[in-house]
Amino acid sequence: MTNKRWFQVGVGILLAILIVKYFLSISFLFTPFIIIAKTIFFPLLLGGVLFYMTEPIQHFLEKRKFPRWASILSILAGLGLIIWIFIAIIGPPVGEQVNTFVKNAPGLAKELEGVKDYALEQRKDLPDNVKTAIDEAADSLQDVALGFGKWIVQFLQSFFQAMFLLILVPFFFIFMLKDHEKFIPFVTQFFTGERKRWVEKTMKDINDVLKNYIQGQFLISAILATLIFIGYSLIGLEYALLLAIFALFMNLIPFIGPWIAVVPAIIIGFLQEPSLVIWVGVVTLIAQQTDSNLITPNVMGKTLSIHPLTVITLILAAGNIAGFLGILIAIPTYAVIRAIVKNIYEHRQDIKKAVTKTV
Repeated sequence: MTNKRWFQVGVGILLAILIVKYFLSISFLFTPFIIIAKTIFFPLLLGGVLFYMTEPIQHFLEKRKFPRWASILSILAGLGLIIWIFIAIIGPPVGEQVNTFVKNAPGLAKELEGVKDYALEQRKDLPDNVKTAIDEAADSLQDVALGFGKWIVQFLQSFFQAMFLLILVPFFFIFMLKDHEKFIPFVTQFFTGERKRWVEKTMKDINDVLKNYIQGQFLISAILATLIFIGYSLIGLEYALLLAIFALFMNLIPFIGPWIAVVPAIIIGFLQEPSLVIWVGVVTLIAQQTDSNLITPNVMGKTLSIHPLTVITLILAAGNIAGFLGILIAIPTYAVIRAIVKNIYEHRQDIKKAVTKTV
């Protein structure tokens, strides 16, 4: 019976439950390590993203006989130039639109309140269940408004904490540019023979998955944000640049990100001129169709091959567990785990074939 697969799986599950139970009972011993890991994780994540975004540039420069130090200095100078261009050229219109939005925020809130009051006035002609739903929605709007101020304060606190942590980002980024080829050999030196080859292949697969995802997703988001900015500017939508920047970050979330990005554009378009909602929809449709039919197939191809239902499930679960950061890292984390599991399965199949041939 001990050789049966169901028995082995059951024992494995029981052992996992026991390990988790006893780990939680002594979790206080690991608190200092958890704090250190949390402090390092965010800058390490940003450093890794910057590395994968600039690694093709480094490869291009070094193919043209640039030494490693020269390629790193060139990349840092290029990033500095991009930041300067953003501050000098894009910064003023962004600041102007932010100031205008803040100045007009009370008026926008009043208009939204008027829309809500109008809907409440018309409820007398509606069925009872719809009236109840409207009352509940009206009550929840006030709760959301009260919670919004608290969320802003928390967001600002997190922002300044993140800015402080960004001091570590250049360190991780430069270290990765300088010594990224040494990481896999450093890990594989602790293994020998077939296991060493398996670990090396698995780590290369993980590297390829992360590189393709990060480079492809950022390129797609940048192209989509540019298309959205052009479209919103052509239809005369206010705060077009702010909305495009918001779309840039939201489009980093696969599948549902673009639909989140269009919500504030629809609200602003409706308050500015109700007919603009139609044009916002047209711009969004054109951008999404361009992305679905031209950009994503050519940039990402079928690198990850993850079903949309799996994407939605992962994003919802990660959002509940770890918030916005969890949403951002859910898909690449899943892709990495899948690459590891795939390599484990292939390794077991190879072992099984070798044993069968021997027998």
